[in-house]
Amino acid sequence: MKNEAEATERPADRLLRVQEVGQRLGVSARQVWKLLAAGRLPSPVRLGRSVRWRESDIGDFIRLGCPAR
Repeated sequence: MKNEAEATERPADRLLRVQEVGQRLGVSARQVWKLLAAGRLPSPVRLGRSVRWRESDIGDFIRLGCPAR
């Protein structure tokens, strides 16, 4: 369990769907899947059959100039 200091350092991340990731990157959802398969996107979070990306991971990825993993 996180202590209070850890919880206040960084707010909880919002989880983004593939369409939202595509909008932030300026590409289609299909291209997001291609980028993931090529190892060009941050690793997603898998929740059962759902695939989501942490908003902070995508933001960091964009700020760093979209480097390969």
